[in-house]
Amino acid sequence: MIVYVGAVAVLFLFVVMMLDVDFAALRQGFLQYLPAGALIGVVFLLELVLIVGAYAIDPKLIRTPATNVAVAPITNTEAIGHVLYTQYFYFFQAAGLILLVAMIGAIVLTLRDRLGVRRQDISKQNARTQETAVEVRKVPFRQGV
Repeated sequence: MIVYVGAVAVLFLFVVMMLDVDFAALRQGFLQYLPAGALIGVVFLLELVLIVGAYAIDPKLIRTPATNVAVAPITNTEAIGHVLYTQYFYFFQAAGLILLVAMIGAIVLTLRDRLGVRRQDISKQNARTQETAVEVRKVPFRQGV
């Protein structure tokens, strides 16, 4: 799982690096989203304080249930794979789909037209014939073009 998350993080890093994002334009609307971001940050901080505080008051509140089931001798990797691809299969696929949509959204939001950049025109490429693609020249013997 850690390798998967790391690979996705590296993928996003390279996507952002390749898109050449203009951070000055992104910072212009920063202050209008500050109150909502601060509210979400405070809510997360409160949740963390409640969890850590509950554990500090009574560590027995957070405990694993006792089981009497005999466990098969399998490796941790095999156990994680079994759980991910059986019980949490749909959640795992949904997380992958969300990451894909987020990557496509990042590309679409930061894609812009630049002047002076040559782009492919696929219709021109498909419409080419041998006569328009190849130019035959007569070159004199022992001379360059």
